[in-house]
Amino acid sequence: MQEFFDEGERIGVLTTQPLDRVLDYRACSGGCRVGAFVEVPLGPRKVLGVVWGPGAGDFDAAKLRPVIRVLDAPLMRDEMRLFLERAGAYTLTPLSAMLRLATRAPGLGDGPSMRKVYRRGTSEPDRMTDARRRVLAASEDLGGLALTLKELAEAAGVTSSVVKGLVGSGAIVEEESPRDTPFPRLDPAYGGKTLTEDQAAAAAVLCEGLRQGVYGTTLLKGVTGSGKTEVYLEAVAEALRQGRQALVLLPEIALSGEFLQRLEARFGARPAEWHSGVTMTERRRVWRMVGEGHAQVVVGARSALFLPFQNLGLIVVDEEHDTSYKQEEGVLYNARDMAVLRASIVGAQVVLASATPSLESWVNADLGKYKRLILTSRFGAAVLPEMKPIDMRGQELASNRWISPRLAASVKLRMERDEQALLFINRRGYAPVTLCRACGQQIGCDHCDARMVEHRFLKRLVCHQCGESKPMPEVCPSCEVEGKLAAVGPGVERLAEEAGELFPDARIAVLSSDLYGTARELKAHIESIAAGGADIIIGTQLVAKGHNFPNLTLVGVIDADLGLQGSDLRAAERTFQLMRQVAGRAGRAEKPGQALLQTYQPEHPVIRGILAGDEEAFWRAEADERRIGGMPPFGRLAAIILSGPEPQELFDIGNQLARNDAPLRKIDAQVYGPAPAPIARVRGRHRVRMLVRGPKEVMLQQALVAWTRQVKLRGETRLAIDIDPQSFF
Repeated sequence: MQEFFDEGERIGVLTTQPLDRVLDYRACSGGCRVGAFVEVPLGPRKVLGVVWGPGAGDFDAAKLRPVIRVLDAPLMRDEMRLFLERAGAYTLTPLSAMLRLATRAPGLGDGPSMRKVYRRGTSEPDRMTDARRRVLAASEDLGGLALTLKELAEAAGVTSSVVKGLVGSGAIVEEESPRDTPFPRLDPAYGGKTLTEDQAAAAAVLCEGLRQGVYGTTLLKGVTGSGKTEVYLEAVAEALRQGRQALVLLPEIALSGEFLQRLEARFGARPAEWHSGVTMTERRRVWRMVGEGHAQVVVGARSALFLPFQNLGLIVVDEEHDTSYKQEEGVLYNARDMAVLRASIVGAQVVLASATPSLESWVNADLGKYKRLILTSRFGAAVLPEMKPIDMRGQELASNRWISPRLAASVKLRMERDEQALLFINRRGYAPVTLCRACGQQIGCDHCDARMVEHRFLKRLVCHQCGESKPMPEVCPSCEVEGKLAAVGPGVERLAEEAGELFPDARIAVLSSDLYGTARELKAHIESIAAGGADIIIGTQLVAKGHNFPNLTLVGVIDADLGLQGSDLRAAERTFQLMRQVAGRAGRAEKPGQALLQTYQPEHPVIRGILAGDEEAFWRAEADERRIGGMPPFGRLAAIILSGPEPQELFDIGNQLARNDAPLRKIDAQVYGPAPAPIARVRGRHRVRMLVRGPKEVMLQQALVAWTRQVKLRGETRLAIDIDPQSFF
């Protein structure tokens, strides 16, 4: 294919605008290379685009408009364009939307320039105020990074004049700095730890895969606390020795602070960081430095997959089973699967790390598609926690209490030993339902078919679907009777209230994502708990995601049966993973740990599997059940979501599709529905779902396109296709 186009030649430019086709333009003065980022006219606007190749030639050349300018940005490599095309084809996403994922950094076309930045100085201010203290704390929390005046002021929640006042005393230093600077070099020989025998053997396999320089995927499975991180950091070191870049994906932004410190201790410098909590200034810097090869390692959320790596050699997907890797809005993709796709294109290695892998990864390893490495014991003196059930049918408990006498006695014993206990319930807020005892009405969201959740700490009702909130009412909105509203069921806040009554002398910390305004606040709270700042931790699934509390020796699961309710295809798998991950928080240091699961169904196969610890037996049983039903990973699924202002119109479209399913029948696929979505209205829009199931060996995408093309959507009606759906709400 032609790589360079002289001035005036016809070129094809893919823009970030929702047009779903490459547009023809004329190359500007100086010519254009394939992959160049350009600014082009589109109507009266100037928009961002990438030179995708020669023009299509289906437009009068005399009417072609020239490219305005070529931007000063690294070229988009052939492998990146191929990745976007294949990912878009697999997820049925327009290329323009895929390009937007790959250009999520501000000012890509701005040339090199200087700016004033502010960082922590060596002096202390002459006079300390609360506002000044917040500025200094914000600067230190960000690891000494230089920030613009606006960014530092916003991070501290103060006006810019407070920051400028600290400059005069030397407590904050003002400097001129280039906008984009290379990241410090990481040293693969710095700070390595002595590995156990099985860790060293696993690391050797990963490093050998990197040395071969070809694509490969390895499932790194190890019990919680077995040192999986140290193993894959040896693979990162090997990538650095080869001069290749590495990407480490994390499922939770809150995990990045502690993890970045570990990488800094291992390699002598801090790697690049990419997620929604990163400032716009730093986001632009990371994007450019990755593209120029001046960022060797990136630690990031799922969107980091779309950074312009120059020489990517390794992708690590930590906690690969985590549902956070599936993007549920906009472009619907699974970062774990897209990591494998990207690595296969560039000849990189993928490490999928988890103590409780997804069934898809387990089956791929079982079939030999992935290599499998297993770490069977915890690192150092730590041992796996003892797991026992508490049969709630035999516990005497008041109707408004959820901590059983047996669990309460175990918590008290830990407090007497100056150890920590964790009480886990996977429900945010105070109570999941607010009910009127006069008329029986449950308070729901005005914009969604979902109950509003009471958040007593905030004194508000919150919808967990759309984020709508309103003050807690004094009277029932339905019957207007006063004093009859009652909270039904427990959330973390109500559990904290009960724990406070049972253990009045305990220091209680609540870990829930909605209680912290920023990732920095959450990180500081987690660090305080790890340092011994709480006796009892009350948490949602956030606590299951890799946190290390050395003094935590007891985990109490309040409702182990919660995830088993409903008809979710992955209910058993997710319950098993979550319970094992939560239990794994206990006994991670020298002191032995125990996990107690409160359950009304101790004989349930999933509960028995969790307690027995025979993970292979559980996965085989779950795989057999999926195989019989032709469900993933032994079959293929696609969800069709129709949404719009009028429910009848959605059902009419769904019924039309169901009647005209010939394109699906050609590939032996079946269609189910239409039916109202479990949450049939979100943000004022009604939702109808359909499900398509096909054999494992077929590619559903072409059939789905031919099938859905039969209907014409009008007005605000939308149709979305979710390939390999992870949730069914």
